[in-house]
Amino acid sequence: MNILIVEDDKTIASGLEYSLKQDHYSTILCYDAASAKKIVTEELNGIDLCLFDLSLPDGSGYELCQIVKERADIPVIFLTAIDDEVNVVMGLDMGADDYITKPFRIRELLSRIKSVLRRYQKQPKTKSIIDLENIRINLLEGKVYKNGEEVVLTALEYRLLLIFANHIGQVLSRNQLLEQIWDVAGDFVNDNTLTVYIKRLREKLEDEPQNPRMIKTIRGLGYKIGD
Repeated sequence: MNILIVEDDKTIASGLEYSLKQDHYSTILCYDAASAKKIVTEELNGIDLCLFDLSLPDGSGYELCQIVKERADIPVIFLTAIDDEVNVVMGLDMGADDYITKPFRIRELLSRIKSVLRRYQKQPKTKSIIDLENIRINLLEGKVYKNGEEVVLTALEYRLLLIFANHIGQVLSRNQLLEQIWDVAGDFVNDNTLTVYIKRLREKLEDEPQNPRMIKTIRGLGYKIGD
């Protein structure tokens, strides 16, 4: 596994590189946005996961994340001292897979890296289209269509829909959904947040959001798509 590290603090960067190599990862190290941009635009195929510092001397981890997500389905984890809710939500809505604040414990970071990589490895590779009633998910495009018209979803809404689509007919508890979305329990999400995202999905995808036919609530158990 090859991990791209973008971190302007050379002490933190060298510590990360050492710890990752001890855990049998290969690493590519950048100290600024300019050198990282060159890699994510020209050499992205050789990268399995990105660790981006949010605040860089010549740019932002947000911008790098956007470039990566436009080009490939590669996980991104932000490393940053900025932990307010607005920045957390912004980063995750852009498609970041996790967000860990400094100072952090290296064992925790390694655990999160492994969790994110496991989730990506579990994603189906052969199926490119999923049809759910009048909804079509094009996995190659990363787009969702309702009655042939594109529906714009945030990264988290899209991820939540994919979880349902990969478990058609199965009841998923709220805890199962939270774990699959975040891979860490309780850091950036709670039951109320999950309720909001399910409500948004229903408003965008259901013909009658108040009486949903696709994303069904199974009282006392959770949610499911399909019979």
